[in-house]
Amino acid sequence: MEQALYAPGLGYYSAGLDKFGAGGDFVTAPEISPLFGQTIAHQAAQVLRQTGGSILEIGAGSGKLALDLMLELECLEVLPERYFILELSADLRQRQQQRIEREAAHLSSRFAWLDSLPEKFTGLVLGNEVLDAMPVELITWRPGIISERGVALQDGRFVWAERALNKGGLLEQAIALPPAQFVCGEAAYTSEINLAAQGFMHSLGQMLERGLILMLDYGFGQSEYYHPQRSQGTLMCHYRHHAHGDPFFLPGLQDITAHVDFSAMAQAGMEAGMDLLGYASQANFLINCGLTDLLGQISPEDPAAYLPVVAQVQKLMSPAEMGELFKAIALGRGLEAPLLGFARGDRSHTL
Repeated sequence: MEQALYAPGLGYYSAGLDKFGAGGDFVTAPEISPLFGQTIAHQAAQVLRQTGGSILEIGAGSGKLALDLMLELECLEVLPERYFILELSADLRQRQQQRIEREAAHLSSRFAWLDSLPEKFTGLVLGNEVLDAMPVELITWRPGIISERGVALQDGRFVWAERALNKGGLLEQAIALPPAQFVCGEAAYTSEINLAAQGFMHSLGQMLERGLILMLDYGFGQSEYYHPQRSQGTLMCHYRHHAHGDPFFLPGLQDITAHVDFSAMAQAGMEAGMDLLGYASQANFLINCGLTDLLGQISPEDPAAYLPVVAQVQKLMSPAEMGELFKAIALGRGLEAPLLGFARGDRSHTL
């Protein structure tokens, strides 16, 4: 999965492909509506007022979120000293730089691109659909044996291959998860453990001196993630707006993702010394941050302007679209509670 997504010049996120929006393989929330970034700006403003720090966005995609967020922060008169972007893809980095120069040249001097995490950071760390793109370990639970699922080559084609886990941290995690208790008979249960995302959250916690880690992504808490009826896991691929489950189809030309286990993300962050400050559906988070107020600034008496925006908000908020499947999780250090985005509808207790 790591090679298919990130191999230099060949991986999905490293090659010069159009990934986002109508012409790509999937649509992310910032591409749906500028209101997404504008709304998150209100949470960012609360953090910046308390810390006086900067913003660090992980994997900024097309640059749309960074652009919308900074323009709204300018209106709120709470611009960060710097807006750092950690972007591993040279192609995406170039597109981000060109977009910001084209659409917000007066703010371009505040932006800087990084190749790795800074040693220390104060302010807001933001990631939208970042954790789901980190390579996962595939695990199969059977009665009496837990195996790791890997990839082999057979007659010139990629095929699944399994080997038993006998020791190590991956086995310890697999034993502690719900499938180890409910698998019985001849049944098998396959799902994911995202060691890379856990390690990343731990690294963010070690880096953060004061401020907030805010991640928005699709996924569940542990009890829902490893539900008995979700026996095939959550691994999914996206190619030209078609979702399917075959990661061996056109490797390097399609996206491969897995849902996020937010319980594991919370645990990793807390082990790094951060406090869990909020966990909510995307719909609740955006409402708390003032999405409906921003929508109210557009007059319903102008249907040509108003109706398309209502349709965009519907996609962001509806339980049948992104509103319920997508979640926001916040971990931080040295902030005054409560956070704006989790004032109502916080589900931290479910993790």
